[in-house]
Amino acid sequence: MITDVPGVLVGHHERLGDGWATGTTVVLVPDGAVGAVDQRGGAPGTRETNLLEPENLVQRVNAVCLSGGSAYGLAAADGVMRWLGERNLGFPVGAQPHEVVPIVPAAVLFDLPRGDWGNRPDASFGYAACEAASDSFAQGTVGAGAGAAVGSLKGGIGSASEVVGEFTVGALAAVNAAGEAVDLTTGRAYAADHGDFGVTWPSRPADLPSRRTDLNTTIGVVAVDAALSKAEARRLAVAAQDGLARAVRPAHTMFDGDTVFALATGARELPEASGPFGAAVRAGALDALCSAAARVFARAMVHGLLAATTAGGVPAYREVWPEAFG
Repeated sequence: MITDVPGVLVGHHERLGDGWATGTTVVLVPDGAVGAVDQRGGAPGTRETNLLEPENLVQRVNAVCLSGGSAYGLAAADGVMRWLGERNLGFPVGAQPHEVVPIVPAAVLFDLPRGDWGNRPDASFGYAACEAASDSFAQGTVGAGAGAAVGSLKGGIGSASEVVGEFTVGALAAVNAAGEAVDLTTGRAYAADHGDFGVTWPSRPADLPSRRTDLNTTIGVVAVDAALSKAEARRLAVAAQDGLARAVRPAHTMFDGDTVFALATGARELPEASGPFGAAVRAGALDALCSAAARVFARAMVHGLLAATTAGGVPAYREVWPEAFG
C-alpha cells in the first residue's frame, strides 16, 4: 500500500445509494513532503498544480485531495484545508503557529452519471476523509473510487508498493479511465504481468453491453521516502503515468484528464559521489525509483479494478468473471 511509505496516511469518505455514488480520498503527509505533478489527457480538473512547478516558491505540501464530482468536487479540498489549519499544519505566513496556509493540491474525476445530479462531494467530504486517515485503508468502491468506471467495468481505489534498495515507493490510483483495463475477449487485465494479484485470470469473453465512458480521468499519487527536489519528484510522477498507460487502453485521451501527484517525504538521501560521475550516480538512483513508480502505479490500477464492487449501475469485474476469484 502507499502507506508502506512512512509518514503517508490515507482516508476515504463516500456516499453510496439513495442517489449517491461518489466520494473523496485524501493522502495526508502531516510532516509535509516535496510535491510535484504530471498531468496528461485533454480534460483535467485540478487545483494548486501551478504551485508545484519547480520554479515556484512553495516546496512542500501537506496533503493531496482526490475526489469525484468533476469540477464541483474540487470543493472537497476546502475541508482538507480546514482540517489541516485547525492543527496548525501548512505554509507559515505569520509569526503565530496558527498563521499558516495548508498546501493541498487536488484533482477530480468525472463520475456525475453514477448518481443524481447535485449529489457530489463538498468540503465536508474532505474533512471527513482527513478524520478517517490512517496507515490502513480500504480499496475498491470507496472514497474517490466510489463512482469510478474504467471502460465497461466498475473502477475503484487501488494501491501498491515496492521496495527498491533502502527506499519504498508506493502508489494509490482512483481508476476511472475511458479506456478498458481488461481484454474483454479473455478477461485478463492488461497489466496482469505486473504482479501476483491472487486471482486466476479467466479465458472467456465478457457478456457486457457496450457503453460510452467519455469524460473520465484517472487520478492518483505516487510516494517515496527519498529526499528529492521538486524537479526530481516530477520525474517520479511522469514515470507513474507510464504505469497508467500500461494498465488501460487507450490512455491519456481527450476525454481523460489523467493527473498523478508525487510526494517525496525526504527520510533518506539518494546516493551521490564526488568527482565527474557524481551526478550520474544520483541520476541512476532516481531512475530506479522511477522504474518502480511505473510498476507500482500499474499494479495499483489492477487492484482498483479487482477490488471494486458494482455501484451506480456499472458492473464490477468480480461479477463479470467470478471464476477468477475461485
